[in-house]
Amino acid sequence: MSREEERLKRSRFLLRDAALNAYVAGLACRLAGEHCPDIRVYIVRSPFFNAAMAPNGMLQVWTGLLLRMENEAQLAAVLGHEIGHYVGRHSLEQLRDAKSRTALGQFLGMALGAAGVGAAGSLAQLALLAGMFAYSREHEREADRIGQELIATAGYPPIEAAKVWQQLVAELKAEAEWSGDASSRSIFFASHPDPEERSQAMADRAATMNGDGGDPASAAYAGQVRGHRRQWLDDELRRRKAGETIALLERLLRQSDDGEMRFFLGEAYRLRAADGDASRALNEYAAAESRADCPAEMFRSRGMLQRQAGDMAAAGTSFRRYLSLRPDADDAEMIRSYLHEGI
Repeated sequence: MSREEERLKRSRFLLRDAALNAYVAGLACRLAGEHCPDIRVYIVRSPFFNAAMAPNGMLQVWTGLLLRMENEAQLAAVLGHEIGHYVGRHSLEQLRDAKSRTALGQFLGMALGAAGVGAAGSLAQLALLAGMFAYSREHEREADRIGQELIATAGYPPIEAAKVWQQLVAELKAEAEWSGDASSRSIFFASHPDPEERSQAMADRAATMNGDGGDPASAAYAGQVRGHRRQWLDDELRRRKAGETIALLERLLRQSDDGEMRFFLGEAYRLRAADGDASRALNEYAAAESRADCPAEMFRSRGMLQRQAGDMAAAGTSFRRYLSLRPDADDAEMIRSYLHEGI
């Protein structure tokens, strides 16, 4: 397993920002207490919600998870859950059930493939990986309990653990309403049974823990991830799960209503391209323009929609504004050709 961890360290998908790694590792260490020296955190650039603890203390945290956390308390709840699996030695029990070393090798190969080590991880690999990481319901409940106790001890409101699940359930329901496709393709829910039941169980437990006066540390968390948010939102759009993405962005907007977030919500509508989505996208672009942190790419995207609608004068204005802000953009020559040809 040490060899596999060395391969993970060399993965091009590993996020190497020293400050963010120190922040997440420090939080995990604080929760793990005496087990801190055993745990090593690796942040993997992947738009899916996932975290996984290996039996040797190798803890992967994926950026899709970090994007979805509203505060430090929620991240602590997920880390505490994984530490609960480690403290409870659940993954060791899993490996004892492996029928051969070949099975273990396949297990690790898929884990690292999904993390971007070696061949690119496919959705099918990720789903298989989730299945092989699946713990028993008893293990999940024990990890939930340990995780919630750890965050309460650390001073966070234990109700935030239940909110993580509520947020994920809301995304999946939105996807089901949009495409009819939800939990059957979700990595996280493939390995975690009965999410609504578990969320309610955690909410009930939180009500008995008297810790809701704690600070969830929303501002501290936002400050840590702010510099990475745009890249993670770009990755989220590439998942092509419009229902989940729009539900996520609408929730995040309630926390941070800025130009960048409005732009990405507009992009989600533009890429979904359902009836009325072009109008919704243009409305979000207009909102983005009136706020701070509006990306230059908003003008390009708006120009594209205006061009498709046949409004060449407006498209020209949007494209010229884009080029004034990003004259060296990769697609600048293409935009110039549009203008040269009269849009």
